[in-house]
Amino acid sequence: MTALLVLAIADMLAGVFFRYVMVEITDFLDVDPINFFWVEEVGEFSLTWLTMIGAAIGIADRIHFTLQVLTHHLPIRTQRAIYLINHLLIAGFGGLAAWFGTKLAITNSALTSPALQINLGWVYAAVSVGGALIFLYGLGLALSGPQTAEFENDAVTIAAGD
Repeated sequence: MTALLVLAIADMLAGVFFRYVMVEITDFLDVDPINFFWVEEVGEFSLTWLTMIGAAIGIADRIHFTLQVLTHHLPIRTQRAIYLINHLLIAGFGGLAAWFGTKLAITNSALTSPALQINLGWVYAAVSVGGALIFLYGLGLALSGPQTAEFENDAVTIAAGD
């Protein structure tokens, strides 16, 4: 994950440097420009993988966005049911992403990227891998149930009159 982030940042910095510094220098010296056609593709591909794997890690670490406007006022049993349904929906979304991502990767496996000639199946495989991880993590969280501290703190807060 860190390697993908470093690659994406280094790639974007290289693109800016080549575009705004090296082009000016080569124009000034009247020499052939440096080809940096690969920068956009490397950035797009690394950010695609970073996004899909990062989304799965967010699910696994329970740091995905949740909005608890109403649920903390409901009984604990209802909160647990909502938790289960929420994570089953997350797992279902991951399963759909994995299924259709695999179909998309297979469909596009005969194509190559214009600049680097990388098989586009590898790019679209990020959706399959990320979706499969989201499915596994979402299902695991649904089956393991909520952490008891999540509901105990809410129950104490409700009991205190807040």
